[in-house]
Amino acid sequence: MTPEQMRDASLLELFSLEAEAQTQVLSTGLLALERNPTEADQLEACMRAAHSLKGAARIVGLDAGVRVAHVMEDCLVGAQERRLYLMPEHIDALLLGTDLLMRIGTPGDGAPGDADIDRFVAQMAAVMDPLAAAAKAVSAPPAPVVAEPPIVVAPEPEPAPASPAPVAESDLAAPSKTRRVSDTGERVLRVTAERLNSLLDLSSKSLVETQRIKPYLATMQRLKRVQAQSIRALDSLKEQLDVGGLSSEVREALAHAQALLSQTQQMLVQQTTELDEFGWQAGQRAQLLYDTALACRMRPFADVLGGQERMVRDLGRSLGKQVRLEIEGDKTQVDRDVLEKLEAPLTHLLRNAVDHGIESPEQRLLAGKPAEGRVLLRASHQAGLLVLELSDDGGGVDLDALRRTIVQRGLSAADTAAQLSEEELLSFLFLPGFSMRDTVTEVSGRGVGLDAVLHLIRQLRGSVDLYQTAGQGSRFHIEVPLTLSVVRSLAVEVGGEAYAFPLAHIEHTMDLPAEAIVQLEGRQHFWFQDRHVGLVAAHQLLQRPASQGSEAALKVVVIRERDAMYGVAVERFIGERTLVVLPLDARLGKVQDISAGALLDDGSVVLIIDVEDMFRSVEKLLNTGRLERIDKRNRQAEVARKRVLVVDDSLTVRELQRKLLSNRGYDVAVAVDGMDGWNALRSESFDLLITDIDMPRMDGIELVTLLRRDSRLQSLPVMVVSYKDREEDRRRGLDAGADYYLAKASFHDDALLDAVVELIGGAQG
Repeated sequence: MTPEQMRDASLLELFSLEAEAQTQVLSTGLLALERNPTEADQLEACMRAAHSLKGAARIVGLDAGVRVAHVMEDCLVGAQERRLYLMPEHIDALLLGTDLLMRIGTPGDGAPGDADIDRFVAQMAAVMDPLAAAAKAVSAPPAPVVAEPPIVVAPEPEPAPASPAPVAESDLAAPSKTRRVSDTGERVLRVTAERLNSLLDLSSKSLVETQRIKPYLATMQRLKRVQAQSIRALDSLKEQLDVGGLSSEVREALAHAQALLSQTQQMLVQQTTELDEFGWQAGQRAQLLYDTALACRMRPFADVLGGQERMVRDLGRSLGKQVRLEIEGDKTQVDRDVLEKLEAPLTHLLRNAVDHGIESPEQRLLAGKPAEGRVLLRASHQAGLLVLELSDDGGGVDLDALRRTIVQRGLSAADTAAQLSEEELLSFLFLPGFSMRDTVTEVSGRGVGLDAVLHLIRQLRGSVDLYQTAGQGSRFHIEVPLTLSVVRSLAVEVGGEAYAFPLAHIEHTMDLPAEAIVQLEGRQHFWFQDRHVGLVAAHQLLQRPASQGSEAALKVVVIRERDAMYGVAVERFIGERTLVVLPLDARLGKVQDISAGALLDDGSVVLIIDVEDMFRSVEKLLNTGRLERIDKRNRQAEVARKRVLVVDDSLTVRELQRKLLSNRGYDVAVAVDGMDGWNALRSESFDLLITDIDMPRMDGIELVTLLRRDSRLQSLPVMVVSYKDREEDRRRGLDAGADYYLAKASFHDDALLDAVVELIGGAQG
């Protein structure tokens, strides 16, 4: 390829980008002008877009683009100067020109021919004919009253051919700007999806790796305590030997040993502090890196809406209806992969709303509604999910007709169908192949293909529900994850291995007492939300060995899939986690009950459960009669529990920590301030002290300082939990002798419990 050819190819690529951006401006503006033909801002935006495309097409030598954009610009300028009132036929013609410009700017075989361009120019000339326009104006809505005298209609003179140089200066800048600048003014670069995925994967692994510092830090803290005990033991030995008298050689050896231990203690304190600071800073940076990498995959919800407003308008006109699509929350950020997979189901639901939801203008006027129907699509964030509400103000679902269709298709007996609730009736619309129409048309009716919509939404680990009000319209409520790259989950332990239930499918978690389990028809159930819920063992579903735990109550995760609900008994709740999804190797095929893998904070592997698949596994076990009975025997272990003293002047924080630790099996005592805590420490024995800093009478720093000076309490592990999260506050607490510093700002159940386990181990030992 010659340099000139390379330059031409580059210019064509720029024009393609320009055409994509400017035709979007034209489509949006023309649809707005159809509702308000005299809106100055939209007229100016559309005229500018057509003008820019005309200049850009002239530079790259696309004469067809110049012709199309030129006649569109003429029409829009006429509307701006009030020489032309935009009617629906003008909008139709301008939208056709927009489509032609997009085809001209898209490389490939879809470019329009000369005949297409000639027909379009002729169509524009027809709708812009002054006599026709005047005739149309008789029935057109009155234009705003103005003080100027009437303007005589006159054709715009054809501009003289211009040299490329001036056009290049004004028009070619637009493609460059479109390519490199976003709506917020930030520079934009092209990056492949594979590289973004790789960056997110690396950043997630970096975040996990930083968590591996914690065990090393905990080991050094334990070593520091052991060394402190060694110093005290050596001091005690020296005191005992002094009674019997020592030779100078023995005294010198003891002094040397004490000096060495003191020196190593200082080194350990320094290294432990530095490692703690490094781990904290590394964790902060890794979290920032991960959050930034994840944000790179996010795009505004508007990206999936390209052409949907136009599609609703055109489809409505083809059916003799007036329909307007309104969109709210179009800037809501969503993962690119989710956006791509949402386009098909949303398009289907929008077509259904126009075809079967919205009535004809005559029917709407008889029902007391405006002639123009309204379809609303609203997007928002809620608890880590993308929530979509798609509603219309049409006639709703005819429940009597739906009931008759159910009986006619043999899906239910007439007497049973008569007793079905509205929710139960609407659920039939999601069955494969179910339709309320007797004939198949080009545009599907409501109900046709809803099973495909449900299937696509479930592939996104989401849900869809339908609600309706007779005569007032229908509403689809859709929930999908904001991203497929991460999933908020509850990590549990089953057969000694970690598994994760996506939170979107969890109805509840509970400690189920053995006496709450009942036998019904040979199966185990428990009472929950006014219904009997079946109980199954996770170890049987996942084919893991049964646990030999001694807990009096079962740990149960209640999972739900539409109307079905089961309780799954697990060994232990590890805690809520946000997991980076790692797809399974394709060579494994579909692994039963498992959708993907992930890494926990400590680097260990966790398998993410496919809840929909697990429901099928439960049904299979029930049908074959192979469901195991869960052991209900109370096997409470008689083991001494470790004691923890919580010192905090806030009743709320104090009680929260007490309940968390008590639920985990620790014996917990509380103190209301530093002085109260100091008195408790001197009178009772504890395995761990958890203290706040800012307290009346005696603050946490003074309490820890006193504790470290006391020969009996020197080795007691200490955790500081404070609202202060500055580095100097952390340093102050650790320098006073604390073994662990936890900020309340980032405090959550798992952080506290994990820290306690690191310092003193489990509750029993």
